[in-house]
Amino acid sequence: MSFENFLSQLKSKAGELKTEALKFKNKDFLQAAMAGSALIAMADGSISSEEKQKMIKFIESNDSLSIFSTSDVIKAFQEHVGQLEFDKDIGEAKAYQALGRMKSNAEAARLLMRMIIAIAASDGIIDVNERKVAVKVAVELGLSPAEFELL
Repeated sequence: MSFENFLSQLKSKAGELKTEALKFKNKDFLQAAMAGSALIAMADGSISSEEKQKMIKFIESNDSLSIFSTSDVIKAFQEHVGQLEFDKDIGEAKAYQALGRMKSNAEAARLLMRMIIAIAASDGIIDVNERKVAVKVAVELGLSPAEFELL
């Protein structure tokens, strides 16, 4: 093996390790994002294709989350939706628990709120139930709902 091949393989392995480290570091953020997405998407009783598309676009454009494959994102989203459908109270408790892990990171919390609001507005209107959920999410994240014009 030539030195160039060795160096190339070394760089490749380093890149893979960095990606895996970033995935590990951002796993809680992914879970919080999908928990919030599931809560807001189900707030009005059904999940529209616009809401799903907005969520995927948001994830793909976010540096912290773009390292995850679309299938990982969908899997995490479906897990939260499944928990909410199976038992609303337990599903909500788990979703808010995942969101609560972001409370100490104000930048991540604000980003999550912007994503949740964008998903809620993806069908052209934020209805009363979506607004209620968005307020609860903001409080769980330690943010003022007024900051996001929810009150």
